Amino acid sequence: MPSSLDTLPKIGAPATRALHNAGYSTLRDLVGVPRAELAKLHGMGPKALGIIQSALEQHDLSLG
Repeated sequence: MPSSLDTLPKIGAPATRALHNAGYSTLRDLVGVPRAELAKLHGMGPKALGIIQSALEQHDLSLG
């Protein structure tokens, strides 16, 4: 079952906090955001970025 665009995928707490602090509260908010921009967020690591990209791909979407 594809992940919902209205929530964030299950990633670690530090990565979730980093996204919330940067103003991203749903998977939909991340469509087209440059991967490099997200990677700069404190707490966002390669594993979380991979999970986000995979969740977006389930909806034929991707990071920028």
